[in-house]
Amino acid sequence: MTVPRPDETPAEELCRLAESYGVAPSYSPSAGRTVAASAAALTRTLTALGVDAGTPEATRAALAARRTELRERLLPPTVVGWGGAAPDALAGLPEGTRLRVETEQGETRDSAEHLPPGVHRLTVTAPDGRAADAHLIAAPSRLPTPATRSYGLLVQLYSLLSERSWGMGDLGDLGELAAWAGRSLGAGFIQVNPLHAAVPGAPTDPSPYRPSSRRFPDPAHLRVEAVPEYAYAGDRERVGALAERAERLREAVLEKGALIDRDAVWELKREALELAGEVPLGPGRRAAYCDYLAEQGEALEDHATWCALAEVHGPEWHTWPAGLRDPRSAETARARRELMHRVDFHSRLAWLTDAQLVAAQRTAREAGMPVGIVHDLAVGVHPGGADAWAQQRYFAAGMSVGAPPDAFNARGQDWGLPPWRPDRLAESGYAPFRGLLRGLFRYAGALRIDHVMGLFRLWWVPVGLPPTEGAYVRYDAEAMLAVLVLEASRAGAMVIGEDLGTVEPGVREALRERGVFGTSVLWFERDWAGDGRPLPPDSWRADCLATATTHDLPPTAARLTGEHVELRDRLGLLAGSLDAERAAAAADTGEWLALLTRLGLLRGTGGGRGTGEEEAEVQAVHRYLLRTPARMIGVWLPDGVGDRRPQNLPGTWDEYPNWRLPIADAAGRAVTLEGLASSARLRSLMEVLRAERDDAGRGDEGSG
Repeated sequence: MTVPRPDETPAEELCRLAESYGVAPSYSPSAGRTVAASAAALTRTLTALGVDAGTPEATRAALAARRTELRERLLPPTVVGWGGAAPDALAGLPEGTRLRVETEQGETRDSAEHLPPGVHRLTVTAPDGRAADAHLIAAPSRLPTPATRSYGLLVQLYSLLSERSWGMGDLGDLGELAAWAGRSLGAGFIQVNPLHAAVPGAPTDPSPYRPSSRRFPDPAHLRVEAVPEYAYAGDRERVGALAERAERLREAVLEKGALIDRDAVWELKREALELAGEVPLGPGRRAAYCDYLAEQGEALEDHATWCALAEVHGPEWHTWPAGLRDPRSAETARARRELMHRVDFHSRLAWLTDAQLVAAQRTAREAGMPVGIVHDLAVGVHPGGADAWAQQRYFAAGMSVGAPPDAFNARGQDWGLPPWRPDRLAESGYAPFRGLLRGLFRYAGALRIDHVMGLFRLWWVPVGLPPTEGAYVRYDAEAMLAVLVLEASRAGAMVIGEDLGTVEPGVREALRERGVFGTSVLWFERDWAGDGRPLPPDSWRADCLATATTHDLPPTAARLTGEHVELRDRLGLLAGSLDAERAAAAADTGEWLALLTRLGLLRGTGGGRGTGEEEAEVQAVHRYLLRTPARMIGVWLPDGVGDRRPQNLPGTWDEYPNWRLPIADAAGRAVTLEGLASSARLRSLMEVLRAERDDAGRGDEGSG
């Protein structure tokens, strides 16, 4: 930290104080342009970090205290050692400083080199008697690159209904899809939306990206019939009635054009699971459940307690009686005892869901998939949910995550998700992040991290202020990446970062250095530093998941035909005139189709613009993806049957049925999992991938 000038203004002192805590006093929305954060944003953000900057005098005092703290500190609270090397932070210690390391494995060492992977405890004692403790994360240098290239399917699980679903896709459907895709299509992975626990209560926010908990899964995804105890439920008449209601829910979506009604599905499943919960567990099942309870410990107890309290007091814990807002209070402990039967019920639901998730991954690997199920980690949690209640010490009070204004959104964005406090994470050795990852890696062959840039910095918006009045807060990216690499390597899993949009310099390079894949979407891959034309396939990066679209973008058929422009026009979302937007979309698509034609990838097209023409173009798009060096190729499953409708249309709420649409064909008719398995169009698309992969493999063998 530089020495302050005696003539600094209060505004300059505020900026200096903010910088010392990782709060950026300005940001650059585009090259050559800098925007200063407001004094209100900086002051509120510092307050959320426990720093008083409410007056010039308080700011000056806080700045002096911070300067003294940083000058006298021997070590930061968490340090990182990569690949057996000692942490860089140790190089700045006074000569003669003694080290003592207590490893995660229970050993004691006097060196920080060649430590086993883990999170260890480091103590240093300087010659002048000063001492400091720190968490030492010893992580492998990087995650290994997959030995083989693979292609797979991307799907929003709720949209994948089978003839056995209860109104929305479930984990039984996921297992069936994985077994079929692995064995019949040669797929290497299935990527799904976040399956985190949702906030209960009707109407439920259908977005899987604003969950109650990221640590525990949502029992709404359970295949009820796969719960062993359900077969022994005593009230068979009620079981039959539940099956009839489930059939009506399923038929409404598949045959009558109804939207997926998650609230109705969960209400039905909850009743069924209550019946199953009345059946005693057998000795083996009881032992497995007890092991799960012991392994998950306090985190599961907190989650289940929140669920039980939410049944009584509602899902917004800020409105609960004061004593219950603290998970460690005597009132909460008493309520937990009084509600122990409900706490046990919700704990059992977490166990059952975990077991079906593990089974889905096992099925995928047994079907020959080298990766298996790719799970999705949302960027945050609902402020009123279980994680925000149980871990409130680690969340910044009065703050929300979002995005600053940019060329596409002049008002910025507020996602309504409380951010983690970087200081509290560091003090804990990143314990909440470690626990979260460890839980997900129980059943993930790979993990996709939504908005992976959040490992480096997040845009904090003070609650009550517009998104324009925010500021970037920096996290210790080295420590966050070390935890990520450590836990993924322990699980033998891959990591894929969603790094679309504006990415600050150095982020992609840092991720690539540690073996974290990126995400590349065809329509965005242009030579932005040059002529802006579509990027030639050999110019793409290799360490990425390459796709034609995502859940937030139009399906490929809609983009090729321009139907996505018509949809946005009907909903009043166009920034310009309809004609101008149509022309721009047609020009964009035309450039890509011209490139596909020049490369000889657009095959079997005739004169008109019928289904055959469109299908050939969709296939050509995926042939192009295979021409790139990308080591993972993802196919949006609805693209395989010509679906036109995006699963989510950013910028809409009630105007569009986000997160509630089943997979449908080109005519908008719902397609079941069984229908997908028999779809000639889907098989033709996947045969393109299989054939091109096999041809490339033979070429590689011939050139060796």
